Formats: sequence, C-alpha cells, structure tokens
Amino acid sequence: MDVATPEAWEADQELVLEFYNKRRDQALKAIPNAAHEAIADLENHFDVTIITQNIDNLHEKAGSTNVLHLHGEISKSRSSVDEELIYEVGDAGISQGELCEKGSQLRPHIVWFGEAVPNIIVAQDIVKEADVLLIVGTSLNVYPAAGLIHYSNFRVKKFLIDPKYIHLTDVENLHVIKEKATVGVPLAIKSLLEESN
Repeated sequence: MDVATPEAWEADQELVLEFYNKRRDQALKAIPNAAHEAIADLENHFDVTIITQNIDNLHEKAGSTNVLHLHGEISKSRSSVDEELIYEVGDAGISQGELCEKGSQLRPHIVWFGEAVPNIIVAQDIVKEADVLLIVGTSLNVYPAAGLIHYSNFRVKKFLIDPKYIHLTDVENLHVIKEKATVGVPLAIKSLLEESN
C-alpha cells in the first residue's frame, strides 16, 4: 500500500519511483522460463494471444508476439494526467521531474490498487472468442482478472495449471494440472498438439 496505490503516489512520488525503478532493473535481468518458451512456441501451431497480469516482459523475451498486459508494463512510464501518453523507460528509470508532453510528472505504467483495469474489456472479448484457454499460475482470486474464465464458452477446453489449485465447481470442461508452470504448461501443450493432429 506504500507504493502501489494512487494515494501512495500522492504522498511520496520519490519512494514510488525508487521502488519501481528497482523492480524494473530486476525485470530487465530476468530470463524466461520453460513455460514462457513453450507458450511462445505455440505460435508455430496456433493463433495465440496471451493475457497476463504480470508487469514484466518475459513473454516477449521468450518470443511471444501478441501479449496483452492487464496491469501495465514495468518497462514503460505514462503521464500522471493522461493515461494514453505512454513512453518507453530508459536504463536510468523514471526520475523526479521527468515530465510528459503535457507537463505532468511521469509515473510507472502500472495499474495500482484502486485503479480501473483499462484492458479488461479487451481481455473479455479475447476470452469470448478463444477456442482453448490455458490458465497458468493464478489463484483465480484477484479480480477482475479472475473472472475472465467465466467469459469463455462452456464447451471450450480449459487447462488450469497451478500446484495450489482450488476446486472450481462452476466451470465446465476444466482440466486441472496440479504442477508448477514449467512442468504443467508443456504437459497441456502436448495434449493440445496431440488432439490437433
């Protein structure tokens, strides 16, 4: 709450910028895992759209080309008065006094607690059109993203990959793989590829 709310931004912009600059540095050094790479490889077989709650660019680093970031992107900044003004962040991060073209302080391009999720409608439309859902590494407890599964057609095959899966009784055609992403994603993809042949 000290760094991820509009109130935190109003109270101490320097603290918020320092926090996100450190997270950005960590994200730049991070490398994709086997799950990211397997999902990227899916593009060789299917039309794939990724909807992620993560703010890093690990899907893009792995080679995925169609990624929708629900909660923003750590590698970008935006105007604090116009959320449509988005900029790439340089190696130095965002500095106090760094302004957008409208003269307002740049802030991290992150959806903070208490803010609307601008891409949620786009995500709902993607899920409505999906032929298969691969749901990875989520507790399905953080809304509005947790509700996306309910926008899919009941006939659509859904894979839920998470070692801590909690039983869902209101989701049809759900196939649970109780594994971590690096193990479960390749298993789900193997099943999909076998079915498509």
